[in-house]
Amino acid sequence: MTDFFKHLVNEFQLPLENPVLIFSLILFIILLSPILLRRLNIPGIIGLIISGVIIGPYGFNILAKSSAVDLFSTIGLLYIMFIAGLELDLNEFKANRNKSLLFGLLTFTIPLAIGYPVVRYFLGYDFNASFLTASMFATHTLVAYPIVSKMGISKNQAVAITVGGTILTDTAVLLILAVILANHQGNLDMQFWLTMGLSLIIFLAIMFFVIPRIAKWFFRKLESEKHSHYIFVLAVVFFAAFLAEVAGVEPIIGAFVAGLALNKLIPHSSALMNRIEFIGNSLFIPFFLISVGMLVDVKVIMSGPGAWIIALTLSAVALFGKWIAAWITQVIFKYSGAQRQLIFGLSGAHAAATLAVILVGYRAEILDDNILNGTIILILIACIVASFATEKAAKKIILESDDAELEDSNGSAVNNEHILLPIANFENLERLLEFSILIREKSSPNPVSVLTVVSNDDEAEKNLLKARNKLEEFVKQGSATETKVNVITTLDYNATSGITRISKEVMADIVVLQWPERSAVIEKLVGEQLDNILARIGKTIFICFVEKPLVLHKRIVIMAPPFAERENGFEVWLNKMNKLSQELSIPMLVFANELTAGAMGNYFKRAKLNANITFHTFNDWDDYLVLARYIKEDDLFVLASSRKGAVSHLHVLDAWPSKLEKYFPQNSKIVIFPEQFNTFEDVDVYEDVSNEPLTRGLETIQKLGKGIGNIFRGGE
Repeated sequence: MTDFFKHLVNEFQLPLENPVLIFSLILFIILLSPILLRRLNIPGIIGLIISGVIIGPYGFNILAKSSAVDLFSTIGLLYIMFIAGLELDLNEFKANRNKSLLFGLLTFTIPLAIGYPVVRYFLGYDFNASFLTASMFATHTLVAYPIVSKMGISKNQAVAITVGGTILTDTAVLLILAVILANHQGNLDMQFWLTMGLSLIIFLAIMFFVIPRIAKWFFRKLESEKHSHYIFVLAVVFFAAFLAEVAGVEPIIGAFVAGLALNKLIPHSSALMNRIEFIGNSLFIPFFLISVGMLVDVKVIMSGPGAWIIALTLSAVALFGKWIAAWITQVIFKYSGAQRQLIFGLSGAHAAATLAVILVGYRAEILDDNILNGTIILILIACIVASFATEKAAKKIILESDDAELEDSNGSAVNNEHILLPIANFENLERLLEFSILIREKSSPNPVSVLTVVSNDDEAEKNLLKARNKLEEFVKQGSATETKVNVITTLDYNATSGITRISKEVMADIVVLQWPERSAVIEKLVGEQLDNILARIGKTIFICFVEKPLVLHKRIVIMAPPFAERENGFEVWLNKMNKLSQELSIPMLVFANELTAGAMGNYFKRAKLNANITFHTFNDWDDYLVLARYIKEDDLFVLASSRKGAVSHLHVLDAWPSKLEKYFPQNSKIVIFPEQFNTFEDVDVYEDVSNEPLTRGLETIQKLGKGIGNIFRGGE
């Protein structure tokens, strides 16, 4: 018993050395500190930093700085920068790149211009120390970014320009660090500039030209190995950080560039993105925040007024410079007060690049102990202020956006949409479910319903159980993206009747159908079965053939017939295609006449959507082969068709599905039938009444007229 107590006491000697005990303590801190401080309305980030102060070597010395803590801290820091690059809306960034450049210039030059004279003349340091410390004021670490990501406003324009500004400021400051070190060591010559420039060019070429091609090949070859996707992404992040270090810049720049390089291949609503965020926000990023707190030396505050003066001066200059930059940005771009506060909150935190600059300068004996300790106090103060400001601003923006959506919707059920996915063949269900998840409104409480209709015969019960067991596998796929998938199996004498009945029971807004496999079946479906579905289901219908993983497509090519804008479901399918474009970070190319193209442009302006879209005037719908010169193998081909009798219906559209199958077999294809009427509740009452003879008669007359016209033109 005595030996047991001795062993127990040894295990709990401070600082702790048992790795299992250390890891357990860190996990309990990550679990409990946000929960306890939430009651005091204190952001969880601050709780983690304060916990690091308490358990760190300068607090109660429960944990010492070790290689394990440093490793997890480094992973967390790289994770923050990687997620920031990954979640950056490239379409939004491209649309606002000039704003990002201007904000980056402001948030870099203003703190630098204010900080240098203060450190040089008020605190009395030499040129190298003053310029290096002032450049530290210009940096900012996205410590508060997890707050923005968690609250779902990462695509707000204020966030986009702040993250874009981070690229410029941190890269510029870290380059300044390399220059000042070379100047301090007397190595600032032409060879230094050539070496740095060449290494950066090689690094960027590898990241933006080599890595994306390897990633596409990997995702295509190992499409079903989902766990391998995450390991691959993690390997790319650390390899990019290493390459950046070799190129002469900090690893955080490499992690951010890795996020940009993989941005188009990892949709925000995908299962892979969910895994990346879940593991990072649950483990690695909290580890980094705790390690930041462990750097704070509480004794420095008690050492005398000199330390207080330096620490408070550095903190005041850093926060004031960032606030001025955010205020000028607000005035120039006419942002709201909440957006200004959000910009200040995201750019006001100092941690990663700040530590890199100060620690390297301290080890090179450019900076002294007072600057080092004052900077650590600055990090704590800045992280606390930035976290409070970011969380408060994020809540304001959410409330403002909710109010705007409520005013725009006028009580509509846009946020309650229900997508129904009837399945006949289980082979391509995974890709169709992914498509449904990507276009789904994230605010909708309704699940994606996957339906299988089983024939009502002697083996109905046996087939029903088989179908349910197969569908349960895809519930896991939805769970991986935090999307609820509802499995429905039903008995009916034919698939059309079952789909129609269930669509009404669940009040589906959108129906996603599988593309038939063979041309003969397509013609049959388009001719009979699809006509019945279109007649009985009045909502928007997508018929999809996804030939390859959605992330491997480079464009969405849309064919919109004349008067497509007059259809009741025009804005619905256009919004879904834009949503898909945003998720995949790929542009849209639209073939339409001028009126339809103008209506699309007006919709995007009215909805305030930054769509990456290009219009091409197209009027000759009989000559479908002319499209061959524009369509590439990596394009997702979308045809906006219409129901017979609709204002935008053309008889040539009826033959288009089989033509697409014949002439574009390697392309992924989607045919859309937009909602034509608000309700089809009474259609079943008039099932015996059909306009088919009239429709066929009109089409025959049109074809006859066209044929006679061709004869006369040939004679001429």
